[in-house]
Amino acid sequence: MSGRPDPRRRRDAPPMIVQRSREVAFAVMHAVDADDAYANLLLPTEIERAGLSSADAALATELTYGTLRGRGMYDAIIGIAAGRELDEIDHGVLDALRLGAHQLLATRVAPHAAVNESVELARRSSGRSATGFANAVLRRISRNDLDGWLDQVRALARSDDEAIGWTSSHPVWIVRAMRRALRAEGREHELEELLAADNASPSVTMAALTGLAEPRSPRTRFSPIGFRAPSGDPEPLVRSSGGAMRVQDEGSQLVALALARRAPVAGERWLDLCAGPGGKTAVLAAEARNASALLEANEVIPARAGLVRRALEAIPETIEVHERDGRDLASENAGAFDRILVDAPCTGLGALRRRPEARWRKSPQDVADLVEVQTGLLDRAIDALKPGGVVAYVTCSPHPAETTGVVREILDRRDDVTLLDAAASLQAVAREPLDLAERADGLTTAQLWPHRHGTDAMFLALIERQ
Repeated sequence: MSGRPDPRRRRDAPPMIVQRSREVAFAVMHAVDADDAYANLLLPTEIERAGLSSADAALATELTYGTLRGRGMYDAIIGIAAGRELDEIDHGVLDALRLGAHQLLATRVAPHAAVNESVELARRSSGRSATGFANAVLRRISRNDLDGWLDQVRALARSDDEAIGWTSSHPVWIVRAMRRALRAEGREHELEELLAADNASPSVTMAALTGLAEPRSPRTRFSPIGFRAPSGDPEPLVRSSGGAMRVQDEGSQLVALALARRAPVAGERWLDLCAGPGGKTAVLAAEARNASALLEANEVIPARAGLVRRALEAIPETIEVHERDGRDLASENAGAFDRILVDAPCTGLGALRRRPEARWRKSPQDVADLVEVQTGLLDRAIDALKPGGVVAYVTCSPHPAETTGVVREILDRRDDVTLLDAAASLQAVAREPLDLAERADGLTTAQLWPHRHGTDAMFLALIERQ
């Protein structure tokens, strides 16, 4: 027998080397998809574990968040290119296709690198049998640009809302909720701009706690304690300041200040009823210290209560942090507080640019369940107010059911409350005027928007107990 190799026997090609940035992005995306992980928590850990340079970390971040933000759009394109339903595609292969589609259609990555390395990621995840399929789909995608693919996606949509949802990468129910919220302000024409802002990478803003640190340059437009994060990782500045300077969205700063700076009176007792993870709590604690008021905090989930205590480490005084159901704590302290912040658990639709995966995890049923909790928390919080006390009801969501719907329910249910002018309170603390639309229904609530203010879509209502 000849010692020469049999040419009919195919040799396996050696595994392709995949750039570490792509490996990190794929690992995070797959964990988000398969294990309900949160990209904003997992990505920094994976970057550190991989020992990425600053440039490679930036690429991993762009690939991860860009792909997650565009997931709905890329899924529609992949479905056309693959000629099959997405649920027929293995999860690992689908994640590799999404990553490859983003590189091909929305970045300057060389097409051959986007295709070859995404195919290798599919092979690692699902075996050699996946390579031919992944290669064919990605090469098909590479033959057209994004605009061309979006034309095909629109042509297949069954309604205008479905077309908007696919092309803007938002579930249809969220598109409709956003439109209703804007319509209530007479700003329905801003829908496209809002959905685009959800898919844009936000700048990092920081807060300098009052009396403990001074804002640096460049300053943010609206918050009196806000400034832009230095280039690179802001964590060294947070550590060196002992937490007196901290990463926080400008909208979160503003809604906390709107409550805290309403004519402070020495000796008042304040409560942050739903405090986790503690960003607004820290702002309130610094403001309370400056106003000679006493702040308490509450967070029902022990792990998040730990985050609140950590957020408060910069405050010289000890802040008591309860670990109770907020409704029970409020009921047991009837008439005890002058000011209460109810930063209610919500869908988080106002922070989709920071947590893009949230849009794929929530459903209309989640809204219904949350509204019941939100209404109960706000109702009990009002019971815990002294006469003349004020509660700030805050959500990081513009969904009408979670915002004005909850406020209306409380106003209809109770005859001992007055809705204050939240917009005026925000304007009073802002460094420059905010473009806050008046509602046609006369409710004096306030809504911040990413496309209009550059903040998360924070909602604020101020309610006084008579």
